[in-house]
Amino acid sequence: MMVELTGWQSLKATIREPNYRVFTIGSIASLVGTWVQRVTIGWLAWELTESGTWLGAVAFADLFPMVLVTPLAGAFADRSDRLKTTRISQALLMLQAGALCLLTALDVMTIGVLLVLTLFGGIVTAFNQPARMALLPNLVDRQHLPTAVAINSIVFNTARFLGPMLAGVILVAGDVALAFLFNFLTFGAFVIALMRIRLTARDAIDLTALGLFPSLLEGLRYVRGRFGLAAMLLTLASSAVFIRPILELLPGYTDAFGLEVGAFALFTSVVGAGAIAGAVWLSLYGSPRLLTRLALANGFLLSGALVVAATTSSIAIAGVALAAIGLGMVVSGIASQTIIQLVVESRMRGRVLALHTVIFRGGPALGALVMGSASDLTGLAPPLVIGGLASLVVTAWFWSRRRQVWQSLDL
Repeated sequence: MMVELTGWQSLKATIREPNYRVFTIGSIASLVGTWVQRVTIGWLAWELTESGTWLGAVAFADLFPMVLVTPLAGAFADRSDRLKTTRISQALLMLQAGALCLLTALDVMTIGVLLVLTLFGGIVTAFNQPARMALLPNLVDRQHLPTAVAINSIVFNTARFLGPMLAGVILVAGDVALAFLFNFLTFGAFVIALMRIRLTARDAIDLTALGLFPSLLEGLRYVRGRFGLAAMLLTLASSAVFIRPILELLPGYTDAFGLEVGAFALFTSVVGAGAIAGAVWLSLYGSPRLLTRLALANGFLLSGALVVAATTSSIAIAGVALAAIGLGMVVSGIASQTIIQLVVESRMRGRVLALHTVIFRGGPALGALVMGSASDLTGLAPPLVIGGLASLVVTAWFWSRRRQVWQSLDL
């Protein structure tokens, strides 16, 4: 049983660790730029086609590579230099942003080109995520790990809040290329930060002697043999597939209210604001024991909020529901990732975190593709309501077995 450190003391101690501080500063810049680009890609896809199917397809291209690439990337992360892998992948994402900027500025962007570049970014991100996530315990002491995961989520969700606001300002001005240029520059800042990180002897990585595919299969068996760990990942999968797609389909959701790009950016920022509130709370008070409870109960909040968002005709109520979804998603993400970082042994960490990434990003891709296609036939509300009800069923099933889950995790 590890000693629980929470509150401002743990927060300050975590930030004082040099490698983690440099990593976090670089992440802030990069993630703001990433959200500017994500919002811009979504709006550009809608502007080019006004089709829910194409909107879902672009979201699918961005997120689904996680399902195909990340499991192998996780096995690779357990066999390679995680810092070097992170540096290379961030440089490639910077090049993608540069290409988006150039093609848009030259007014030669088409939905096909946008789809291909989005797919390229999705593949690189899929390869990057396991190494980047598995790197985290190498940057902080173990006792600060829960706080570090929560801080990372604060950074991510602050970017989710600020990025869309900034994107809204840029898009209202009509300069899509400038949004992509901004992301190009922020990726450059993160690459510079990564080059300044120096790992010590205690950060050594345990290299497996297995081949890549046997190593991947070993990771799957590892999760299957631990009920609590499997429950965390399956609960996360439920929210990723059934709840999260509303965030990928926000342009269509905004259009259903008869609103324009400024409201779209505002809705996205509201989601980020709810997520920031959840992340700040967990960074101060999120003990491992509490996280195991929240990971299972959180699905009730998410299911109810999605049904409300799908059925309301009030913009204000929609905003509150989206904020609740943002809060619930960040609780789900922090809880599951922290538990993995704490209970999974070092040699398996990259592979299990790869499964986490497959679910966290691949699930919304699948859900967005199905719901986006269905929305062209039925409107967006019916697919969202069905998703909320499906998530509720999964949550209720795992909640009925909560004691078995908690006993298995032993946190």
